[in-house]
Amino acid sequence: MRWRDLTLVDLPCGGRLVIACDAAGGIGPKERDVIRVAGYVIGRFTARVALMDLLAAGAQPLHLVNNTCVEPDPTGREILQGICDEAALAGLSADQINGSFEKNIPTVQTGLGVTAIGYLAPGRSLRTARPGDLVVAIGRPKVGAEVRLDDPELPDLPLVRRLAGDPLVHDLLPVGSRGIRAEAEDLAASAGLEVEWAPAEAGFPLGKSAGPVTCLLVAAAPSALQGLALTLTQPWAVVAQLR
Repeated sequence: MRWRDLTLVDLPCGGRLVIACDAAGGIGPKERDVIRVAGYVIGRFTARVALMDLLAAGAQPLHLVNNTCVEPDPTGREILQGICDEAALAGLSADQINGSFEKNIPTVQTGLGVTAIGYLAPGRSLRTARPGDLVVAIGRPKVGAEVRLDDPELPDLPLVRRLAGDPLVHDLLPVGSRGIRAEAEDLAASAGLEVEWAPAEAGFPLGKSAGPVTCLLVAAAPSALQGLALTLTQPWAVVAQLR
């Protein structure tokens, strides 16, 4: 069963597997890469996308598989270190990470695929927005060369884990290449609601790609807004209300 960007598998003993994935190509340290960054950086961001999707859905990460389309050394090991460091922020240890490298053919461009597998316990439902919720965008959409690992404006896994425990936060949805508008419409549709757009906010274009989840949508009760304003260190804006 598909739900948003996730695959859900009902288990005979109850509960569900929740599966998320992401891919990156042409970004890395190789000679033919379009955007040149360290292998460690692309490992961090690609793992972050898949793991953030799991955490936002309320699933407990269990395992991460990486398909690293470069040689094991040095590029592959650098990418794997980034993956492991990011996965640790989601509570995964090294023995919960598996994958493979290209060991036969020399490569001149970086390619990486990541699949994250999580578990939704029996009795736990997928998050659903409620009528009247505000849709708050946390982090400005950025893509390509705009994206930096040390950028303090980016939402990260610890933030998602914290927001997931807030009873006033009803739904979370990472924003990727489709942009704020498309993701907010999906968030509303999955709850049977409509989007009422707020006046445009500078720095939060609705149609721009957010690359490797440089923006996070939060559907929350209006009473949550004060707490978010006091605790968030990333830039944020109310982009819509759900009806």
